[in-house]
Amino acid sequence: MQAQRTLADRYLIGRRIGRGGMAEVYAATDQRLGRRVAAKLLHTNLSTEPAFRKRFRQEAQAAARMTHPTIVRVFDAGEDTFVRDDGYELVVPYIVMEFIDGNQLGDIMSEGILPPDKIEKYMTGLLTSLEYSHRAGVVHRDIKPANIMITTSDEVKVTDFGIARAISDTAGTIAQTTAILGTASYFSPEQARGETVDGRSDLYSAGVVLYEMLTGRVPFQGDSAVAVAYQHVTEPPRRPSEINPQVSQALDAVALKALAKRREDRYQTAAEFRADLINAFRGVSPSYASDTVEETPTELFGPGPTAVDATESALQSMSTEDDRAPQVQRRPPAMWIWGATGLVLAVIIGVLIWVMLLPKEGQLPSASVSMPDVVGMQKDEAVTTIEDLGLVANVETSPSDDVEIDEVMSQSPPAESSIPHGDTVTITVSAGPSSVTVPNLNTLTQEAAIKALENAGLTLGSVYSEDSPSQPAEQIIRSEPSGGSAAAPGSAVDIYVSTGQVTIPNFIGENLEDAEDIVGSLGLRVERQPDYSCVAEDGWPITQQSVQPGKVDQGSTVGLTYCDGTTEVPLPTTDNSNSNSDANDNENADEDDDGGGIEGGFGGRR
Repeated sequence: MQAQRTLADRYLIGRRIGRGGMAEVYAATDQRLGRRVAAKLLHTNLSTEPAFRKRFRQEAQAAARMTHPTIVRVFDAGEDTFVRDDGYELVVPYIVMEFIDGNQLGDIMSEGILPPDKIEKYMTGLLTSLEYSHRAGVVHRDIKPANIMITTSDEVKVTDFGIARAISDTAGTIAQTTAILGTASYFSPEQARGETVDGRSDLYSAGVVLYEMLTGRVPFQGDSAVAVAYQHVTEPPRRPSEINPQVSQALDAVALKALAKRREDRYQTAAEFRADLINAFRGVSPSYASDTVEETPTELFGPGPTAVDATESALQSMSTEDDRAPQVQRRPPAMWIWGATGLVLAVIIGVLIWVMLLPKEGQLPSASVSMPDVVGMQKDEAVTTIEDLGLVANVETSPSDDVEIDEVMSQSPPAESSIPHGDTVTITVSAGPSSVTVPNLNTLTQEAAIKALENAGLTLGSVYSEDSPSQPAEQIIRSEPSGGSAAAPGSAVDIYVSTGQVTIPNFIGENLEDAEDIVGSLGLRVERQPDYSCVAEDGWPITQQSVQPGKVDQGSTVGLTYCDGTTEVPLPTTDNSNSNSDANDNENADEDDDGGGIEGGFGGRR
């Protein structure tokens, strides 16, 4: 594409800033609003199917509704027609996004294994974006380093929400699925099997990204996408610490739980994943650590054969019997070898059958359901009907003079459409003759919020407790829908009330400055407590904390004890021999400490 071409008579296309198997990204200028944007132009072979164009528009609209600091904003989407020099018309699907000044995470990772603080920061940002999107009913489906941007201010921005879904739900040719199959390194087992995906599939892919950041390599590698997919389904990953010895046991456990074969064994929410990850970087192992490290693979044909173990056992048995009885055996030892060989052949035949039953390349089957007609139903009945079919209900409201409040006026996709399990169905519900504006409830008490909602013609929904470093206890932190949003008269508004507390982690073994930063970010006060009886180490690692890990009141004081043996301790004068002995002990302690300090481990001390 030539420079300075205009897209949709609005976006002035500049230099190309990115290229992938699915699209090319250009820096562009929105001439209408005068702002810098990024224009992603999908390859023309993706526009050949009307189903894709429809799906692409729907997914772009869903992505545009998500506004979060960790997610790249989508401003516009559509398709434009370009005429080549030979007169041939090209239909180009495009999506216009927020311009991010930064680099892909993959490019940063290619420079070497990242330091622990960077891994923690980038993974926390990724999981925060997934927590938000999953709550909004959007599953990414293609989490990988190439879709994670790191800004010049070192912040995380995740891109391409919905595009992977638009392609995988509608593609019908090998060419159209090449881009997706090319990211098999980050596939979840259910994606590799062509099954329905949900938020836990994204968490598996996030686990692969964590594994790669910890070790410098993905957990499974192969000569083809099918080979890698097979390993995702059947092979257990090696512990990250086997590849990078600096990885702690706590991080081993977190990474392996995220990579569990069965969805039920994985993290169920991004928030749960993030909490365990942060604790692991603080040196706190999750309760399941011993179970996760010893995880066994999920087999396709029942318990996995142990042909190699059987062969080794047989050879050892033969060797023992030979040492004990050198005479010729009546039963030839070859029986053991034949038995082991049979097991190996059984495994090979099973694998061949499995490969033959795999869907052909480019065919990603997914179970689908027929969309029922929910127009005319009440909102709760419609939502239940949709969710019972394995679909996600997205409720929108619109004023209506003719339709009763909470009655469904329209639905998308329409009735009798064939749609995949896990897809989002948007229903528009009547808000009555007029909608009302949700008042701003932040900083109010629950009692005051109820009055404000009553005055606005709304009701109080669920009440949740949430920690806050600044909002006083019993005050509202936020509401859903948020203040300023439109809502149907009489509808419920959920509120999140401050507990007046925060949760502090275990600081034992952490550097003093790092611990002080965490305490400060929680709005707590720090009291340094040097211990002159032990020798100081680099970074002044914490040896004791006055407040145990867990919930504490806002504004509490946390005492942090650290070794500071640099101050001279007065020596006793009553006994010269004892003084000399103490001095020798101090010299020995100094000698023992040379070359000490904290190893560069990921979250653990030596």
